[in-house]
Formats: sequence, C-alpha cells, structure tokens
Amino acid sequence: MTIPTPGAVVTGADREDLAAKAKELYLTGCTIQSTADRIGRSYGATRTLLLEAGVKLRPRGGMRGRYGSAARR
Repeated sequence: MTIPTPGAVVTGADREDLAAKAKELYLTGCTIQSTADRIGRSYGATRTLLLEAGVKLRPRGGMRGRYGSAARR
C-alpha cells in the first residue's frame, strides 16, 4: 500500500487498506494524531477511518492514576 498524498480522496480498496493500517497503528498504542501523521491524513480523517474500521476509541486525557500524577503531589 502506498500512502496517498495529503488531501487526495481515498476510496474503495485503498481506503480499506488505509483504515486497516490506521487500526493497526492505533491498537498498538499510537494516538489518533500520531496515527494521522504516519498515514498522511488529518486528525479528523484518521478518526473517521478508525471508526469505519470498527475501532472503539480510547477516552480522552491519557492514563490517570488513582490519586493523580506524581507531579501534582
């Protein structure tokens, strides 16, 4: 799969391949933004691809400890 140029419309099998690549990256721990950077799409387009691929998105805000971060103590 070749990564399309930014702004190019991606349809059909190429879109499915791109969604699968985005899903793979996101499920291995990448953020939506870092996934977008790697596949050459915007944040919104990447989020849409992930949802089309059936990914359950992680909640916003990252990891939070029970008592907050160590920096706040």
